[in-house]
Amino acid sequence: MTAAAIAEAGREARRTALILAASQAIIGSAAPIAISVGGLAGHYLLGSDKSLATAPITGFNVGVALGALPAAAIIRRLGQRDGFMTGTIVTALGGLIATLALFQASFWLFAFGLLVIGIGGAFVQQFRFAAADNAPSEFKARAISFVLAGGIVTAILGPQIVIFTRELFAPVMFAGSFASILVLAAVGAAVLSLLRIPAKAAGKADITDSDARPLSEIVSRPRFVAALFCAVGSYALMSFVMTGAPLAMVGCGLSTDDATLGISWHVMAMFAPSFFTGSLIYRFGAERIVATGLVLLIGCAVVALSGLALWQFWTALILLGLGWNFGFIGATAMVADSYRPSEKGKVQGFHDFVLFGSVAFASLMSGAVYNAWGWEMLNWIIFPVTVLCFMALGVLKMTRARPTGA
Repeated sequence: MTAAAIAEAGREARRTALILAASQAIIGSAAPIAISVGGLAGHYLLGSDKSLATAPITGFNVGVALGALPAAAIIRRLGQRDGFMTGTIVTALGGLIATLALFQASFWLFAFGLLVIGIGGAFVQQFRFAAADNAPSEFKARAISFVLAGGIVTAILGPQIVIFTRELFAPVMFAGSFASILVLAAVGAAVLSLLRIPAKAAGKADITDSDARPLSEIVSRPRFVAALFCAVGSYALMSFVMTGAPLAMVGCGLSTDDATLGISWHVMAMFAPSFFTGSLIYRFGAERIVATGLVLLIGCAVVALSGLALWQFWTALILLGLGWNFGFIGATAMVADSYRPSEKGKVQGFHDFVLFGSVAFASLMSGAVYNAWGWEMLNWIIFPVTVLCFMALGVLKMTRARPTGA
């Protein structure tokens, strides 16, 4: 390949990452809308027993998990651009169902609406892999990080939409917030239409996979196992603590706006470092960045357990977001290096199915643990999980000298 061709490929990779980052910012805003008020809306829709208040958020996470394999298959079949646009239709449908459920005061229909929004979110989760798949090797980690940087806009846009639209259809609270998801999906589809990914990169030329290894062989390799373990640990802990945080804040006498802004700061912390996380991975290695993320998660627990003031909630949520960023992006970079181009669809789908299935379970357990043992227990659980993740990284380091280790 000539120098001019290499330069052109680099420019095209950056353009693709920019479009995907913008799409992440717009369509991805459905996630903080669902998460920041899903539990509160569920709380209001339930009767005297509030133990299932976070079930709608669990529905969202279950949707992401259930949608992971079908989303990968649809994207593989239709190509990345058309597959992603299909995802925007699913997201809009979920927003419509959730809105109608609030008007009908139907808790379980509302939970189903968030499940459908989550299925749409499974397509959004593929944006980071698409950026890596269409980037030169030296730009892969930065492409992933650049796409996730679109979450900075998500951190601002999602919660602000909630604040300005939650009473739009008063006295039906939050209906306006979920109706706005239809608008976000439409704008996101318009942005995605600008993608110009070659057919081969889009997946259409990968149907014959003569060099593809069996999935069981790929997912049993130490590098993939450690990456999946750390991705699940980082993301599940983040979901576990974040899901219970708004309930804990309101339960301590803080306002709904305080809880919503706390989630906003948290989501900002999740994505703001993305401008340089990829460069840090390129310089120091993915494993070290993952380890840094685990240390930040421990810091979240320490701050959260120190008291119940507003600043302690917000600081803990910020550390939680930073820990997720380093842990999850680092683990994603490890996964992206563990498969061949012909293997990407099945590996990415399997990875996200396991990942978001675990996240869904964590969000469901969050409500149950919070109701049974309180906010403190949500944070104590961080310690053993991070220890297990450190052990997975340690095993990877020990096996690296073996020819079959990575």
